[in-house]
Amino acid sequence: MNDGSVKILDGNTFVVSDARGDIEASLTDPTGLFSYDTRFLSKWVLTINGERMNPLSVDDLEYFESRFFLVPGTGTVYVDAKLSVIRRRAVGNGFHEDLTILNHADKAADLTVRLEAGCDFADLFEVKDALKKKGAYSTHVKNGKLVLAYARGTFARSTAISSSQRARVDKDGLTFKIRVGPHGKWRTQLAVVTEGLGAEESEREEPAKAQRRMRKGLERWIEQAPRLECDSEPLQATYRRSLVDLAALRFSPRIAGGRSLPAAGLPWFMTMFGRDSILTSLQALPFTSELAATTLRALGDWQGVGIDDFRDEDPGRILHEMRYGELTAFEERPHSPYYGSADATPLFVVLLDEYERWTGDRGLVRELEVEARAALNWIDEHADLQGTGYVWYERRNQKTGLENQCWKDSWDSISFRDGRIPGFPRATCELQGYAYDAKLRGARLARLVWKDPAFAERLEQDAAELKRRFNRDFWVEDGEYFALALDPDGAQVDALTSNNGHLLWSGIVDKSKAKTVAAHLLGPRLFSGWGVRTLAEGEGRYNPIGYHVGTIWPFDNSFVAWGLRRYGFKDEAAVIAAGILDAAEFFEGRLPEAFGGYDRSQTMYPVQYPTACSPQAWSTGAPLLFLRTMLGLEPQGENLVVDAALPSTIGHLELLDIPGRWGRVDAFGRGRVDVGRRA
Repeated sequence: MNDGSVKILDGNTFVVSDARGDIEASLTDPTGLFSYDTRFLSKWVLTINGERMNPLSVDDLEYFESRFFLVPGTGTVYVDAKLSVIRRRAVGNGFHEDLTILNHADKAADLTVRLEAGCDFADLFEVKDALKKKGAYSTHVKNGKLVLAYARGTFARSTAISSSQRARVDKDGLTFKIRVGPHGKWRTQLAVVTEGLGAEESEREEPAKAQRRMRKGLERWIEQAPRLECDSEPLQATYRRSLVDLAALRFSPRIAGGRSLPAAGLPWFMTMFGRDSILTSLQALPFTSELAATTLRALGDWQGVGIDDFRDEDPGRILHEMRYGELTAFEERPHSPYYGSADATPLFVVLLDEYERWTGDRGLVRELEVEARAALNWIDEHADLQGTGYVWYERRNQKTGLENQCWKDSWDSISFRDGRIPGFPRATCELQGYAYDAKLRGARLARLVWKDPAFAERLEQDAAELKRRFNRDFWVEDGEYFALALDPDGAQVDALTSNNGHLLWSGIVDKSKAKTVAAHLLGPRLFSGWGVRTLAEGEGRYNPIGYHVGTIWPFDNSFVAWGLRRYGFKDEAAVIAAGILDAAEFFEGRLPEAFGGYDRSQTMYPVQYPTACSPQAWSTGAPLLFLRTMLGLEPQGENLVVDAALPSTIGHLELLDIPGRWGRVDAFGRGRVDVGRRA
């Protein structure tokens, strides 16, 4: 299943078109050529003799390249074409397109080939929020190039369009008057180049060189990853798709010195996100550690140092989102960077510890000691807005800041059982789990690497007290699960949600309560057969296609499964893994951001969520984390422990050359867990 759009990308530059290769974007439509949060091309339409093309097929050659096979005309049954067209497009410094026209007739063809071009230079936030532009447009022809431009004060962006074949260029596009001989072909190379992003012309790669670099980089990325051998062909396809998409989503912010971290997702989030980059790096650790190292360094470099209400910044706070577009440049949005996330800061410490456990790289732990201590201090000094020892959030930027600063960040995601919305500040349950985990992991690093046993002991005492309070204050007695949040008065926001699985992952749940929590996660109100819903069926705001109020998020489920494994519920973790991996087959191995929460008995396939990001980093990472949980991979000192519990539907599985402080090792397992009725 896909939405019919064709996407190619490299870092945070991407192109989204229809199956013809055409782009016809509206102000609210995220199609076109985007780079650094600005749309550089919003119209790109091919006609021959005034006719639009009809798509025959599309080859997604690589994540950065696609090929469109087309014929003129719009026949509904069969097009008896004497001409065919191939558009081969590759992203890089904008994009480059080879346009080839083939004449299959025994007579010459006289053709008028037209490419309509235009650009609105929309900021991605303007596309998302349907906002109007405030600057001035200009169009001119210079040295055979069509230059589309936009300026607002010192903010200037332009797109230069050129062709290797001579064309008549006007302000709306390029026209070619050509003759193609009998059984002949005509070809031109089109360049659509982004300008105004700070790169000098001399620094830009030649298209062929850029494609070779990306192709070799992808080959190296795949070769260095562990090799999967298993009886399940769909799982093998999903695994490869995950590796390729993770490679595609690698983004090198200028602060990272050429190293890469995961951008959050296409089309809305092709940039550095604190929470998303951290969680994706955690998912990928058994397969590659380089994403985690870059994420930690980049987020450490951008860590908050002062109090800034516009950006919701505090000392020690880890950023939420970094943007480069017009609205950020004019401070109409706070993303330069914006710090409105309450979970990225404790998760920063969690990732640092997990990275060391896998890699043994204590050098990075020493390098980031100041940043890790500042993050731990933020939990106590800046996040406890109510003085209760919990992590709370409330935006200080009331106009453009995020209202909900947890991963379920839509406006209605936090609600009572009856659907009421609580006031602010809010203390969601998983934030307390992350803080607990961060304190224990920080204590381990303090004792082992920073050689500060007194600090370690204080952190451990704080964590123990937090766990005791949490299991008292958040436990919903009549439902035997943990409340979604506390409201400003300390009352339980008592909806049943998937957040309970994150609590298991953090370790904050008392063992005496874990069994009933696991039963809820696998019960019919939360588990659909495809996965665990964000909000339980029957709650006041439940909606199977509501963003955070009933949909199924693959990333969410991967951490729920990890939490179940932590408390010994191996079979239950395998059931969740099986459901999501079954769903992946219907998405051609590429799990979307979210899909519908309908019960599996109602649908023979998972129902698409209408505006889900795809590819999306932490959905791409979900199959990787499921492999870890199914195989029971856990670093113990210098060794990797394997304790497999695989769904019976998978059969035999081998994950070979798993990298870590032990060098490279192999893990084996055979599917023995009955995952129940299959649809």
